[in-house]
Amino acid sequence: MLLAGDRWQAMFRDFRHEAWRLETLPVYRVPQEADEFARFLSGEPLVAPESDDWTALIRHHRRNGGTVGRVHVLTRPLSDYLRFEFARYYAPQVRAGEDIRILDVTDRVSPLAGVQDFWMFDRRTVVLMNYEPDGTQRDRRLHDGDPSPFIEYQRIAIAESVPFEEYVKG
Repeated sequence: MLLAGDRWQAMFRDFRHEAWRLETLPVYRVPQEADEFARFLSGEPLVAPESDDWTALIRHHRRNGGTVGRVHVLTRPLSDYLRFEFARYYAPQVRAGEDIRILDVTDRVSPLAGVQDFWMFDRRTVVLMNYEPDGTQRDRRLHDGDPSPFIEYQRIAIAESVPFEEYVKG
């Protein structure tokens, strides 16, 4: 089943305990951020808001006992997009309470090679994120199978990664 619009937004609004994401791409082409990304590339100062809809959602769920987290699998050197994403999104999202972790596989074999991007909600609902090779999203599809492999991917990703703030300091 394709997920878009309110059905997609409801996943984030209605989860009870945990929303968790695996990111594997060095670039995500998001039309809504194209202008800001272009300004970043041209050297203009980046002003990341401390509060936006996403950080408000993170804070809401944290106040109500829920968590939001992700692991981004990457290699160095960081792509321009990842440098942008770190500054524009990850830093303020961590301050809002999102558990963002980095799995750097530059000098080792990825323990998640071949695993595609996904969101998992409450460890029972999985949404597969489908992208073109250039990072343009094709669609989001509800996975109608067993979530167990995705729970294991999450376990591996968390065990093999470091917190975002530790990664950027190192």
